[in-house]
Amino acid sequence: MSTFTVRKRILSEEEISKLNAVYKNLSIEERIARLYEDFEMEEIMLTSSFAATSAFLLHLFSNTNISQPVHFIDTGYHFSETLDYKKELTELYGLPVKSIRAVAWEHEFTTQDETWSKNPEFCCSINKVKPLEAIKKNYTVWVSGLMEWQSDHRSTLDIFETRGDILKFYPLLDVTKEMRDSFIQEHKLPFHPLVSQGYQSIGCKHCTVPGEDRSGRWNNSPKTECGLHL
Repeated sequence: MSTFTVRKRILSEEEISKLNAVYKNLSIEERIARLYEDFEMEEIMLTSSFAATSAFLLHLFSNTNISQPVHFIDTGYHFSETLDYKKELTELYGLPVKSIRAVAWEHEFTTQDETWSKNPEFCCSINKVKPLEAIKKNYTVWVSGLMEWQSDHRSTLDIFETRGDILKFYPLLDVTKEMRDSFIQEHKLPFHPLVSQGYQSIGCKHCTVPGEDRSGRWNNSPKTECGLHL
């Protein structure tokens, strides 16, 4: 019996422009459904941080393709509430979740060194960016739940755009905070348990405090992104 392997593709700027023109006028549900017309599932890398409102994007994907794998970067520094939320959403939606981690000795170095307090960029590079880089080469398109109102950087993005050698897809990009909250309320989606304690953006426990939007991340630092989406 032969096996079919989907090869990674690099799309041209013209092809990406055409995708943006089509997807811009679609609803978020239509965008995700259309994704599986334009790409094979094996080409698609979906990531989730299982943070504040991750149920939003995972709910949409579970309704469209229950077989879509979800990649979770386990930094080793997540709040216990995040891991509980991950378990809750995994059971709720039935999506197959794959955890990826840093090389053991590199992670251990950041623990002993407390790198997050000295050089958070380097800590994120070891525990978030490098583990994902190791698998990105296998995929054509990377799906992320970024929304443009969340930061200045995110407000400059397009629904599809090239980042390095992978095509990024942001189906929720133009969803407003009010639209997100209304959808969550209408569909009775569960929030991350720390949201009720004032955490609006939730990352690693060493670098996250309560705050509006992403103001609680890397507190007292100009850093607003972990490096995954830059």
